[in-house]
Amino acid sequence: MPATTETKVSPMKSFLIDRYRKGGALRLGEIPEPSLRDNDVMVEVHAASVNALDNKIRDGEFKLILPYRLPLVLGNDVAGVVVRVGPKVRKFKPGDEVYARPAQDRIGTFAEYIAMDEADVAIKPSNLTMVEAASIPLVALTAWQVLVERANLRKGQKVLIHAGSGGVGTIAIQLAKHLGAHVATTTSTANVALVKSLGADIAVDYKKDDFEKVLQGYDVVLNSLGKDTLEKSLNVLKPGGKLISISGPPDPDFARQNGSGWLLQQAMRLLSFGIRRKAGRRKIGYSFLFMTANGGQLAQITSLIEAGHIRPVMDRVFPFDQTNEALDYVETGRAKGKVVIAVK
Repeated sequence: MPATTETKVSPMKSFLIDRYRKGGALRLGEIPEPSLRDNDVMVEVHAASVNALDNKIRDGEFKLILPYRLPLVLGNDVAGVVVRVGPKVRKFKPGDEVYARPAQDRIGTFAEYIAMDEADVAIKPSNLTMVEAASIPLVALTAWQVLVERANLRKGQKVLIHAGSGGVGTIAIQLAKHLGAHVATTTSTANVALVKSLGADIAVDYKKDDFEKVLQGYDVVLNSLGKDTLEKSLNVLKPGGKLISISGPPDPDFARQNGSGWLLQQAMRLLSFGIRRKAGRRKIGYSFLFMTANGGQLAQITSLIEAGHIRPVMDRVFPFDQTNEALDYVETGRAKGKVVIAVK
């Protein structure tokens, strides 16, 4: 059990779930402030963004992969101010303005305070407000881990980024352009101008064209959509290409990395068997990515933001007491960029 630093515990407001329920409302309640471990920073939350992941956790879609103890405070993105630090913390001090995606087993940013391991935290970009900064961590880390880590995207390569006007898409387009790639994306008629302004070379309007008939010879596809789009994406890739999905199905490698038991590993093997077989026949690599917290990578993203290579794209800001409305809005799938909750 990790060591904790004893401090006076005060109640804090938070939005939490008591049980998994599709479309269920979060409950506003008072709970104790989280305990502070030796390597933790306690952050006063100023803003938190909403991700599709929050709705999926609430609905119970990840209860086998992420076995949370209920009641659970939701929220996977934060920007705020450090108020206390554990005795072993070296990188941060009270007063620092920071942002982060907490580790998956320590989420809970829809609250007044959150404790996080300092390894998962980075100094907030100096040119962003708290609300803007809160929109960045999860989607930017996802884009980084797909394009830089997993795909090793290089200058001159061709990448297709699905759902270019969404949270991940808006950041991934900018990152891919910074890496020197030729970028195509799928979007609706209303968002063509937006994705072009972010650097997309080709914007395929899915209401008018079938992307798999328009695009060929691509090196990488970042998929965030459903099964049909996933399978059609194989037609876009050249042999040796990489199909990387953040919406599933999970594959055996993910199951092993996640520490899943044998039975769950076999279930994920079966779930992804069809797409892995189809990809294999075309000499294309399929993999599923569930992003992980990483303060070091976030610090590199900070540098890109401060240099003007990446900018946040935000749709709406909701006050803290309208957190449920913010989740409902994200669930419509119509948001351009990110939806943020102003906590303070």
